Amino acid sequence: MRRRGLLGALAAPAFLRHALAADVPRFGLGVASGQPQADSVVLWTRLIAADMAPEVSVFWEVAEDESFTRIAARGQDTANVADAHSVHALAQGLRPDRWYWYRFSALGQRSMAGRTRTAPAPGSRVSALHFAIASCQRYDVGHYAAWRHAAEEGLDLVLFLGDYIYEYPSPPTALRPHVPTLTGGPVTLLADYRQRYAQYKSDPALQAAHAAAPWLVIWDDHEVDNDYAGLQGQRLQPDFASQRAAAYQAWWEHMPLPRSARPVDGGMRVHGRLDWGDLARIHLLDTRQQRDPQACPRPGRGGSNTLRVADCPTLADPRRSLLGAEQERWLADGWSLQQAWNLLAQQTLMSRVDWHDSSGSSMFWTDGWDGYPAARKRLLDTVSQRQVPGVVVLGGDVHANYVADLKADPGDHKSATVASEFCGTSISSLGLPQERLDAARGLNPQLHHARSDQRGYVRFALRRDTLDAALRVVADARDPASGITTAARFVVDAKRPGPQPG
Repeated sequence: MRRRGLLGALAAPAFLRHALAADVPRFGLGVASGQPQADSVVLWTRLIAADMAPEVSVFWEVAEDESFTRIAARGQDTANVADAHSVHALAQGLRPDRWYWYRFSALGQRSMAGRTRTAPAPGSRVSALHFAIASCQRYDVGHYAAWRHAAEEGLDLVLFLGDYIYEYPSPPTALRPHVPTLTGGPVTLLADYRQRYAQYKSDPALQAAHAAAPWLVIWDDHEVDNDYAGLQGQRLQPDFASQRAAAYQAWWEHMPLPRSARPVDGGMRVHGRLDWGDLARIHLLDTRQQRDPQACPRPGRGGSNTLRVADCPTLADPRRSLLGAEQERWLADGWSLQQAWNLLAQQTLMSRVDWHDSSGSSMFWTDGWDGYPAARKRLLDTVSQRQVPGVVVLGGDVHANYVADLKADPGDHKSATVASEFCGTSISSLGLPQERLDAARGLNPQLHHARSDQRGYVRFALRRDTLDAALRVVADARDPASGITTAARFVVDAKRPGPQPG
């Protein structure tokens, strides 16, 4: 269904700072919903304008119909200045497995209406789940035509897998320049993170996608700092802990997450699970907050590198983890053996990808799972040994569509396939030259598909026996009115891991 977005910004963003208060739409950043349970859903909005009181009462209502004649729940929340006047209302007492409409009102204005839904009751028989994965929406290099189309897909869920904003300043040639920060450099301060989110959320296509279905969200690196690991920034900033705390606060303020998820002492729990009746269990991971720093970085830097295994013995250290020991145990203990499918929503490419240098030596990128091979092996060994059903790994980060078999031994292409992988391309962020992926495919037969020259999202139809995947790509991400096509289709059989051409 079609939804119209409302243009808006920050309280008060640079591009509205001189507007009269009466002219500013208080709900100009749109609405969103998330964390659907069988009897509840989180409703989000954020009030904007420069003249608001420290605390503002916000009223919300949930209805069974779009005209709001059958009210199912209503309530009042307080938007306070400490949280950038964001609202994280928990609408409870709803019926399982049904659609609802919601809206907010405050300060004499009413928001646009959003559409959301509850999850099926625990253990109930479910025939299908329609969802999409998306990531990497750098505002200054492209438009969000992909979101305009995603809003019309009739999805039950959107899984956003990271890089909601980018912290970089814009180059002079930027298509839609980022609003400059207070320091003139990358985003590092809370006020600047809030400004950046407001600019991104002003986009009407993104607003429409948020208003069309509930979202499950996780973060990656650009919500904070490129390639950061735990409490280490890429530039080895001495004050990185305070930067990360500000970034986490701003991320929570702008996501459809409950008030109970608010960061504490500079940290925040992101990983979690959602059961979709008896059909699927969705596992949400955090591959940034607890990870060990990347192995063998460039001199004087943190972050990633691409190097030969022989030049970096640290890569083989079995103690190194991408998730942290506690989250690894949480995942290992939580695989479902009852549901038909286990969907693993995480940030990046899990498949081993050997890039090879000019001499033919194997080369691996250290920021993704190839930089943590022992952790990947532990994860896939558990899947194999426990015969976890229907494992499909979902990722983003690398600005390319990858479809892959996940092998019991990632270094042996002839070993058994234990899971399927769909790593989706970016909404707008630019990818590697396609010729590099073409060369890599010849060295990595587990890759069924690898395209870095297309922008979009992946749409899925999950049923008891099959998962159908459509790689949806826009014709031109620099054109907000761009059309969309399906670049490829794949099918996964619930009883036989490994994607097959559809």
